[in-house]
Amino acid sequence: MNRPRSLHCLAALAMVALAATACGRSGQGNAPSGSSSQAAAGRTAAELLPAQYRQKGVLRVATAVGYPPMEMYEPGTTRLTGVDPDLAKAIAERLKLKLELTNAAFDGLIPGLESGRFDLVMSSMTDSAQRRRAVDFVDYFRTGGVIMTKKGNPQGIKSLTDLCGKTVVLAKGSSNLHIGEEQNAKCREKMRISQSEDAPTGLLQLDSGRAVATIVDYPVARMFTKKSGAYEVLPTQYGTAPWGIAASKSQGGLRDAVHKALQELIDNGGYRKILDTWGVGDSAVPEATVNDGQ
Repeated sequence: MNRPRSLHCLAALAMVALAATACGRSGQGNAPSGSSSQAAAGRTAAELLPAQYRQKGVLRVATAVGYPPMEMYEPGTTRLTGVDPDLAKAIAERLKLKLELTNAAFDGLIPGLESGRFDLVMSSMTDSAQRRRAVDFVDYFRTGGVIMTKKGNPQGIKSLTDLCGKTVVLAKGSSNLHIGEEQNAKCREKMRISQSEDAPTGLLQLDSGRAVATIVDYPVARMFTKKSGAYEVLPTQYGTAPWGIAASKSQGGLRDAVHKALQELIDNGGYRKILDTWGVGDSAVPEATVNDGQ
């Protein structure tokens, strides 16, 4: 994931590495084997689903709220909503299962998956090489950071190079801070970079005029601009990477069924409808893939 919750991300990665070492899982391949791909041909997602899941009739999915519009609570309630909950429900329906959706701490998602507490994790999680040491990913979303300015873009910023010499606010520990710092290294006239705790506090610096631009994950940027008419989002995404639905490496059959279910939703238009509902259709993937991250 590209969330600017740096301490949570670091803790999650440390636990992933520990799990991978303890279980001795390595060299398991980056995609479904040829035999499993052949087996999937001509079969529906529900037909591919292992018997143990059909017998239980429930798909247990975990997410971590606090990252709108991907996963959040409906205002004034504890009902989970957003892109990931909606897509989880659609996948469960393709598998002919009842969805059991749980909110959990982000740094506990992969350990919970490995312990069997959850069947899947859907929580804006970047498909990274380090995480793939412990889990497999069905990639469903591809996104990066976008530049946000005040409405009207008074500084006329068009790209990262236009940030040179300007005051920019970036979230601590985020991939977007890395994007800004990489660009700053190329600038003849350096940026003046301040670091905020998260995206909302960074936007306060735009409001007050202490910064002229920030870089925020695309879906989050779209949510802020939808809720407020005070900002403008530039179209180009930087540092794009796939986000994936995580499944335990010991559950290859479930992974393949979810892969098929996602492809069915892409083919019938249901997938794009969900993303467009939340205003993030620009991050749609053309086809479902497995372990397609760098």
